[in-house]
Amino acid sequence: MRTLNIILPILFAGFFACQPKQDPLPRISAPTLEKGESFFKSNNDSAFYYFNLVAGSTTDSLVIAMAYTYMGIIQSIEGDYYGGQESLLASLTYLDENRQSHHQCLLADYHELGNICLKLKNYDAAIDYFHKALDDIKDPDNRTIVLNGIALTYQKKGDFDQAIALYKSLLAKSTENRKEYARLLSNYARTKWLKDSSYRAGPELQYALKIRKDSNDNRGLNASYAHLADYYSTSMPDSALYYAQKRYEIVRIINNPEEEVETLAKLITLSPPGLLKSYFVRYQYLRDSIQTARNAAKNQFALIRYEAEKNKADKLQLQQDNAQKEIQLVRQQFILILAILLFGSAAIMISLWYRKRQQQLEAASQQTIQQHKLKTSQKVHDVVANGLYRLMMDIQYKPSIDKDQLVDRIDSLYEQSRDISYEQTMTSILPFHEKLAELLTSFASDRTRILIVGNDVTLWEDTDKVVQQEVEHILQELLVNMQKHSQAHSVLLKFERQNGHVQIHYTDDGIGIPSQFKYGNGLLNTENRIKKIGGQHTFAHPGKGLKIHISFPTSQTS
Repeated sequence: MRTLNIILPILFAGFFACQPKQDPLPRISAPTLEKGESFFKSNNDSAFYYFNLVAGSTTDSLVIAMAYTYMGIIQSIEGDYYGGQESLLASLTYLDENRQSHHQCLLADYHELGNICLKLKNYDAAIDYFHKALDDIKDPDNRTIVLNGIALTYQKKGDFDQAIALYKSLLAKSTENRKEYARLLSNYARTKWLKDSSYRAGPELQYALKIRKDSNDNRGLNASYAHLADYYSTSMPDSALYYAQKRYEIVRIINNPEEEVETLAKLITLSPPGLLKSYFVRYQYLRDSIQTARNAAKNQFALIRYEAEKNKADKLQLQQDNAQKEIQLVRQQFILILAILLFGSAAIMISLWYRKRQQQLEAASQQTIQQHKLKTSQKVHDVVANGLYRLMMDIQYKPSIDKDQLVDRIDSLYEQSRDISYEQTMTSILPFHEKLAELLTSFASDRTRILIVGNDVTLWEDTDKVVQQEVEHILQELLVNMQKHSQAHSVLLKFERQNGHVQIHYTDDGIGIPSQFKYGNGLLNTENRIKKIGGQHTFAHPGKGLKIHISFPTSQTS
């Protein structure tokens, strides 16, 4: 695995105010990718063609992601910001944050997306992407530079207090790196002046300029001259013009047309009438040239993608045509053999079918018997076991019990146990949400609180009686197990509706479920009931307690 050094100067060339020393993307052994890299920067059209070819012809997710990253950077360089954003977002879909080998590509994507969003004035998105880039940066200098980019975004957004606070923090940590210190100091002073036009930013801007002159930092000088020209525009127009002219000399050296257009616009506002014409002619020419180049780049990238897709489609069609011819030939060769084998195969298949049919009938019979046993077991568990357990808990924890009510409950339990083999559904005159609340609160005691949220009449409007009965048994079983095993002091049951489903969230602060715990018939029956109503469930084990999520559709399909 080698390093990709040529990408580093390009990734942030248009963003000198927060240009990081980012770790390079990993070098992947892929001939077509290497072909694109050989053209990268020198011939971006050819580079884009090969990267686009890589993205559509390999199955290696990292190679595809790197190809899209290169394409996004090329598009951004050529001014196609929306196209670059689209390619970079496509790259992210092939990357996995949990894989260390993907982190460098993720960093490149996030940082370049931050730069593009800043250029498009989508400041909130830019800040978000820069923060994501920080997650993968280990080098302190690189972190400082990206944080400087975040501060600059706050400044562009007009959130000067946030920017100033971040700049002050960074300045305190950057005293050894003079070049970085100058960048931060100049941006800090400019931000303070933007917030308060009476702030004397001149000395700090001049000091940053001196450091950059001593370091021969042309990109830094470009920024300093721009800041000084803005600062002196109203108070000292002659000085502002001087610094704008100095900036113009620098941008011609670094050969940045976009910066030159910005500088010419400043010179036009500051220069005497005699110089305006030459500046304006150059400004108009560059602006039109840049726009023409951007439009041409967008069209060229779209054409490259179109041609690549067309060639792929043509190749696929040719392969399909050849395959169809081969299939036709094979079909003709085998048709006679298939006819001979047909009669013998038919006899064997009929014999096998008859045997399988007999096995299916026997299996269906066994399944019917097993389901009947399971149904009876569930009824015994729900009616007898849980009913007796609730009686036992009432006798144990309630200070006084009405004898007549106790006899009535025992008599009701007796009648239900007698009728346990019948297929009749118990009905209640109470609305289901009240009946359910009565059931749940019956498990409350001096040592356990039961909290219920969202159990109202509208929640159960579209659910049929069978589903309601199953839900009642499911929750009863959960609370019985809670009292038996959890040692919980608080239980929360939250009910809500989302997208045609009823959501039940159960949470307690008990001891949870031990790793060696084995499910008994009660919990197994509960899982079967959830499946019966088309639902799903999950068990979560936080540091303490237990969380259970149950979801099922309000309307049942046959």
